[in-house]
This record gives sequence, structure tokens and C-alpha cells, in this order.
Amino acid sequence: MKNLNKYSNTIPYLYFIIVSAYWFTLVNRTEGITAYPILLFGIPFLWQIIKPNKTLNFTFGITFVCLSSYLIFVYLLDINDVINFIFESKRLIVKGGLFVFGNLLMALWIIKNSLKRSF
Repeated sequence: MKNLNKYSNTIPYLYFIIVSAYWFTLVNRTEGITAYPILLFGIPFLWQIIKPNKTLNFTFGITFVCLSSYLIFVYLLDINDVINFIFESKRLIVKGGLFVFGNLLMALWIIKNSLKRSF
């Protein structure tokens, strides 16, 4: 159980690294070499796994909570705009919703980890 608690702090960073890698593969299929700067988004998260920094951790958390709040707002506006619900659009809405709320959850988890104090 102690190992599980030890490695659970890295889950949000692994999530954002995986999202960056997935985004890179999608863009790389169509754009080619211009997609490589996307991989730079994963470097700070990898750095947090290797050498944690509380200030950087808190900054990540606040930044991604703000971005996730914006994504949720846009997602809700987009749902109201969709008129014809065919099967593909329903699937896209569900996947988009999982992505948006997953980002918010991971950002809040990063903030929780940065505010945690050991006595």
C-alpha cells in the first residue's frame, strides 16, 4: 500500500505526458515534422517526475485548472450548439467530456499534491 501511495503522485504527470504524446501522433500523421514542438509540452511533466519542485507543481496545477475551466465552458457551449445528434457526434461529445473533466481532475490532483505538507 505504501508503494501505491508513493507512485500515485505521478499519475497526473503521466496523464499529461500521454495526452501530449497522443496529440503529437495525431498531428504528426498529417503535418509531419512540424508536430515535433508538441513533444516539448511533455518535458516539464517528465521533469516533475524525475525531480519534483513544489513551486513548479503549484504553477502547473493553477495553470491547468484555468485551462480546464475554459475547456469546460467551451465544451458546454458546444453541446448547446449541436442540433443533430447522430451516433458519431454523441461519441465525440462523450470522449470530449471525458477528456475535459479528466484534465480538470488531474489539475486538481496536482494542486492537492503541491499543497500537501508532511509533519
